[in-house]
Amino acid sequence: MSRQDGSAGPVVIAIDPHKRSWTAVAVDGSLRLQRSIRVEANREGYRELRRFARRWSETSWAIEGAGGLGAPLCTRLLADGLAVADVPAKLAARVRTLSTGHGRKTDEADAVSVGVAAWTAVRLVSVQFDETAIALRALTEHRDDLVKARTQTVNRLHVLLTHLIPGGAQTGLTAAQAAAMLRPVRPRDVLGRTRRRLAVDLVGEVRRLDQRITAVGEQITAAVRESGTTLTGLFGIGGMLAGKILARVGSIHRFASAAAFASYCGTAPIAVSSGDVVRHRLSRAGDRQLNYALHVMAITQIRHDTPGRVYYQRKRAAGKSHKEALRCVKRRLSDVVYRTLLRDALGAGPEGHPGATPARPAQPRRPALRTSHFPDPPRPSLRPRGSSRC
Repeated sequence: MSRQDGSAGPVVIAIDPHKRSWTAVAVDGSLRLQRSIRVEANREGYRELRRFARRWSETSWAIEGAGGLGAPLCTRLLADGLAVADVPAKLAARVRTLSTGHGRKTDEADAVSVGVAAWTAVRLVSVQFDETAIALRALTEHRDDLVKARTQTVNRLHVLLTHLIPGGAQTGLTAAQAAAMLRPVRPRDVLGRTRRRLAVDLVGEVRRLDQRITAVGEQITAAVRESGTTLTGLFGIGGMLAGKILARVGSIHRFASAAAFASYCGTAPIAVSSGDVVRHRLSRAGDRQLNYALHVMAITQIRHDTPGRVYYQRKRAAGKSHKEALRCVKRRLSDVVYRTLLRDALGAGPEGHPGATPARPAQPRRPALRTSHFPDPPRPSLRPRGSSRC
């Protein structure tokens, strides 16, 4: 990597963020390192970063993992009216691996990889500060952590019950059921009494976790209701899933099209070709939480009398396996969710679509978009753009 004292053209200020420090580099259009700096992750460090960026007349900012360790810095930059590109950690790692001297692993090398990715990658997501979405994301992630803790606690309780009660407990164990099972158990040996006491403590822990999960769930439901979203009008999406989608998506205007949104969700299959053979494979990329939400929505639809089930059955009749047909449904539903979020953002009101509930009164025609930032919403079709030949 070469260093120069300055650059007449535009540069990207690329950041490799850590908990206590930020490493920044300036990368020009020739993908060369101009200068680098390492500052502490605090207010004075931020001021030093801004002074560092003033060396160049044209600058843009790119942060690796703007939603993770880079979130505090990203929030400050957005508050000052600066545009920030979010570079996924996997993309930056790929750039570093393929670069010259790829065995090098330093904070500066990581930051340079972020800068190269910002110059060369297409369709990087521009971070937008949405206080409501950030708060909702904190709530949904906190609830997920509580649910995970409850699952671990129940698993430990199951282990103890197998030692105290012949056959143990069935799946779907609740705190009330466990307490009722422990009530007649009165072991006389030291080991048995110890296990029963531990089981009673775990039952109390499950009760406390249930109360906390319920309280956080009510906050999420209230936030979704206050947002005015129509996502809950889609079959298969309740308050919890709607909250997760709103929290993970943020501003829908970040996505230029339904195909870009599907790629971000990981529902758009990847084209693979070799010679005359052209096929599509499952995408493991994208936001896995959004992918999970669409998966739950698809499973719910194919289990009930919905347009999603009709579409699924049509794909099965065409020779596709269960997983292949389910992926087709998820790809179609991602378009439905995209149009719903876009319509909510434009304030156009509810409209009928393939993923809505059966009762659909006649609605006014959706207005076409006329902005330079993104094209008109795609019309519903059996083969959405960016999908496989489902």
